[in-house]
Parts: sequence; structure tokens; C-alpha cells
Amino acid sequence: MEDRDLVERQIGRRPRAFRRVAFRCPFGMPAVTEQEPYDACEAPFPTTYYLTCRHVIAAVSRLEAAGGVERWSAAVATDTELAADLARATKQQQQIRRTLAGSSEGADHGTSLDTGIGGSRNPTQLKCLHAHVAFALAQPGYLVGEGILAEAVDPWPADGCCSPVDERAT
Repeated sequence: MEDRDLVERQIGRRPRAFRRVAFRCPFGMPAVTEQEPYDACEAPFPTTYYLTCRHVIAAVSRLEAAGGVERWSAAVATDTELAADLARATKQQQQIRRTLAGSSEGADHGTSLDTGIGGSRNPTQLKCLHAHVAFALAQPGYLVGEGILAEAVDPWPADGCCSPVDERAT
């Protein structure tokens, strides 16, 4: 089965602006995809790296539900190392998006190419922990995303590969 088809089964719909699988889970399945900055209709797709593994998505969702966005935003605001790392990753995100876009400026005339991780217009205020984890998995060394993932409880199933139709993740 092709990666695009596996991702479609994982997320329950055809992936929009899909470019490639950027990271695989410990069992070889797609876990993070890389998206084009613009879809086929030239609409912006602001999330360059997108989590597709239901187990990691659920683990990060539990963090968000427990106040993780606010907690990690506060950590970035008070920890100079995390703040510097987020600034570096934001610049890297913008460079990646510009490289992927090439000469295309899409329907927004290129304004979305300068957004932060997850399409954030204010990168210092985290808005989606999933996007930060996806960025960290696709671009190792991103401390904020790696810290969020380290805080997630059981992000990968312990008992083997989770197929795209695995009901354990629901």
C-alpha cells in the first residue's frame, strides 16, 4: 500500500497537500507527513509537518486537555533556552516552507510562508502541541517539541505495530 493511502486510512480522509512521509513510528508506519505550503487549489496549508499516528495524536491531545498549551507557552516565555530554540525552529520552519513553495505564492500571495510552526502568526504563543511534536519528529533537535513528546504518556503502542485500522487508538 502506498504511503498516501496509509495516511488516508490513518486520518480518515484523503490528505490535503501531502508531499511525503517525514517520520515513521517504531513499527515503520507513517507518523508525520510533510505537506506542501499550498494545496492543489493554491490555498495555504500552514502546517508543514502533520501528525498522522493516532496513538501520538491521542497522547498529545491528553496533554492539551490538561492545560499543556498554556503550560508550554509559559515555559517558553520564562526559559531563555526554550525561547531561543523556538525562535530558531520558527526560522527553520519559514525556510523550509519557502524552499517547498519554490516560486509559488499561492492564493495568499506568500503571506503564510512566514508563519510559525502550525501556522502560528505569533510563534511565541503556542497554539497546537501536535504541530510542535510533528516538527520535532521530522526535524530532530527541536527542544520544545521533544519536551512535549517526552511528557506524553505512551505515545507509541507497546505491543506491536498499529495498523491504520487499529481500533486500540480510538
